[in-house]
Amino acid sequence: MIKLEFSEEAIASLHHERFHHPHPAIRKRMAVVYLKSQGLKHKEISQLCRLSKDSVTQYLKMYRDDGLEGLKKWDYNGKENELLAHEHTLKDYFRAHPPRNIAQARAAIEDITGITRSPTQIGVFLKRIGMNIRKVGFVPGKATDPEHQKKQEEFLNEQLKPRLEEANRGERTLFLSMRRTSYTGLFSGLFGVFAACSSLLHQGASVSTY
Repeated sequence: MIKLEFSEEAIASLHHERFHHPHPAIRKRMAVVYLKSQGLKHKEISQLCRLSKDSVTQYLKMYRDDGLEGLKKWDYNGKENELLAHEHTLKDYFRAHPPRNIAQARAAIEDITGITRSPTQIGVFLKRIGMNIRKVGFVPGKATDPEHQKKQEEFLNEQLKPRLEEANRGERTLFLSMRRTSYTGLFSGLFGVFAACSSLLHQGASVSTY
């Protein structure tokens, strides 16, 4: 059992930092030591903070040896930094070859850098280098009633055409994704919309989700 003594000033600082420190991992450290100052047992702290007993003991020893400033030290050079070392290379590659999804981006990163990361880590990295997911809406089938025809015209003129024109100017990259269907269903469903903008589609516009 680690015995610690806490002044009122130290308890107030721990209470403040466990909510307001900018780093989440350090906030957790502060919470561990604060709960210790309130007389909780290590097992209780472990359960409340969802940490192992070893982690609780480690944080308490950090406070015992170096005080509040010791808890604030963060020397972790983690996996994310390894990807950031390739930031410019990957950014240039993805500008030239926009990935369709996280899985494709993950595979490309592994091929280029040899670094393997989870889909979540890849998503965070892509956002950090300025890439955002673009959701592509479904192209509606040819409508027969006036109300739906009006909605199709709005979709065509306000969403589809402007995006295709941006792609044609090199300002946007698009990826066209369609469900499997019969040729009859495909052409009857899409002809009404694509006939009006076929010239744009044949000028080199491609599609991507990024």
